[in-house]
Amino acid sequence: MISRLLIALCAALSLTGAARAQTSNLIATLSRDQVLIQSNFTGETLALFGTFTPGANSTAPYDIVVTVRGPRGAVTVRRKQQFGPFWLNLDNRRYIAIPSFIAVISNRDIEAIASAEVRDDLRIGTAALIPPQTAARGNDPEFRASLQRIRENEGLFYEDEEGVRIIAANVFQANIALPGIAPLGRYDVDVTLFNAGALVAAQQLNFTVTKSGAEQIVARAAFIYPLAYGIITTIIALIFGWLASVIFRRD
Repeated sequence: MISRLLIALCAALSLTGAARAQTSNLIATLSRDQVLIQSNFTGETLALFGTFTPGANSTAPYDIVVTVRGPRGAVTVRRKQQFGPFWLNLDNRRYIAIPSFIAVISNRDIEAIASAEVRDDLRIGTAALIPPQTAARGNDPEFRASLQRIRENEGLFYEDEEGVRIIAANVFQANIALPGIAPLGRYDVDVTLFNAGALVAAQQLNFTVTKSGAEQIVARAAFIYPLAYGIITTIIALIFGWLASVIFRRD
């Protein structure tokens, strides 16, 4: 892993020194392109390294924003309300195509890097990545804020305004922290370079989170043979239930 990063950085630095163009260049790489999950998985941290070439007419400082988006899916946010002596889910909002994981990592506060208009246009920031819904009920700000808060508490949404470090001249590094409940699938990584509040270069990377070992075999079997998988798991549950009744039976 380290050798791969060193090779990528050396190549990037050689390109940087060889071509001082009028526009800014950006080259980035991930420490790995696949995260394997086993039964003891508690989380993973991926390293991202990159370098950029300042444009000839650019002004300092430069800023880096790394945005990571997990697989998209639908999610329903429910609100409990008291109905007599009971607390019931009496109201809800359904959101479509919401990233299951969002990480926004930068070298300083994104509000200082670019204006709100630029951030909304480029979909930078956690709030900007929760798309508005077509139905009026789906745009309820209270439910949108609750969705963001719930995912933040789970470690699936986060922003780190000091997560990008400039480790050498025009060379930067960032860490992408995945929680133990990271969803399976493809993750898109957008690396963006800003100068004086304007986007000057961008690059997209990706990695996948997938099961490995026995977990992958079981998951694949359940997908290919769902009926047989259901029957077998039911039989196993019945056997263990019977064994438990025998072991703990009182005479």
